[in-house]
Amino acid sequence: MSGRTTKVTTLREAVATHVHDGMVVALEGFGHLIPFAAAHEIIRQERRDLTLCRMTPDILCDQMLAAGCVTRLVASFFASGSAGSLYEIRRRIEQHDPAPLEVEEYSHYGMYCRYQAGASRLPFFPLRSYVGSDLPQVNERIRTVPSPYGDGDVYVVPALNPDVTIIHAQRADEFGNAQIWGITGAQQEAAYAAGRVIVTVEEIVSSEVVRSDPNRTLVPAHAVDAVVQVPHGAHPSYAQGYYDRDSAFYREWTPISRDREAIRAWVQDRIIATDGHGAYLDGVGRERLARLDVAPRPSEPVDYGRRGT
Repeated sequence: MSGRTTKVTTLREAVATHVHDGMVVALEGFGHLIPFAAAHEIIRQERRDLTLCRMTPDILCDQMLAAGCVTRLVASFFASGSAGSLYEIRRRIEQHDPAPLEVEEYSHYGMYCRYQAGASRLPFFPLRSYVGSDLPQVNERIRTVPSPYGDGDVYVVPALNPDVTIIHAQRADEFGNAQIWGITGAQQEAAYAAGRVIVTVEEIVSSEVVRSDPNRTLVPAHAVDAVVQVPHGAHPSYAQGYYDRDSAFYREWTPISRDREAIRAWVQDRIIATDGHGAYLDGVGRERLARLDVAPRPSEPVDYGRRGT
C-alpha cells in the first residue's frame, strides 16, 4: 500500500479486515497509550483462538480472556498496573478455569529483544539479562548459544513476528505517519516485526503538522495498513498530553476480576453489548472522563532550520 494513500478507516472495519481467528496479535503500549479501544473491538467481533503478545498483560488481557478471545499468551510482567492481581489470568493459569491457558513468559527486555529480532528479520536475539533468572527453566524457548567471539555462552530469544500489531498513538496523518511522545515501549519494533499494522490515534492531523516535528514519528506510513481516530482510545490508561490515567478504574477492576461471573457480566454489558467505543465511553461517564483532562504543558520548540534563500 502506497505511503501516500489515505489509510483512514473505522475501528470496526480495521479489525474486520486485519484481525482473524487464530492469529498472533500484538497489542503494545507501555504504561500509557495501551490500545484498549482496539482490544474491545476484537472482543465485539468475537475473534477466537488468538495468541496475544503483550509486555505487561494488564486489564486488557483479563478482559480478552473473559471474552473467550485468547488461548495463548506471550508476555512479560503480569500485573494490573499497581492496583493488584489479574484474577481472570490467575484462574486460567492456576485452576484451568474455564480452560488451561498456554503461557510463554519473558522479561520485559526479553520481549523487546524478540520484537527487535522480528523487526530485523533475524532468527534470534542475544541478551545477558537471564543470568541468575529462573525463567529459562520454565520457558524452553530461552536458550543459550556459544559466543562466536569466545567469551562464553549467551542467552538468546527467538524472533517474534505477529500477524498483526495494534498500537495507540497521540496523532497521525491520513497516510499513517504515527507520532508518539512520553513513554515509548516496543511499539516501533512490534510494528516493523508484524505482517500488518493498525494504528489508533487520539486525532488525525495534517501532514504539515507531522512534518513540522518529524522526530516524533515512531511508526511511519510505509509500515501502517490502517489508521483510526479513536479519542480516549487508551482508557483506562492514559495518553500523554491528552488525558490522565483513570487510576480509580484500575482499583475498581480488582473486585470485578476476582469474581468469575462479575467479570463476564462486565465484559458483556460494557463491551460486547455496546455499539462501539463511543458507547463504551458513555458507560464510563463523560463527567468522569472530563476529570481526567490535563492542563497544557508544551515542550520548548525545536528549530530545525531552513536553507537560506
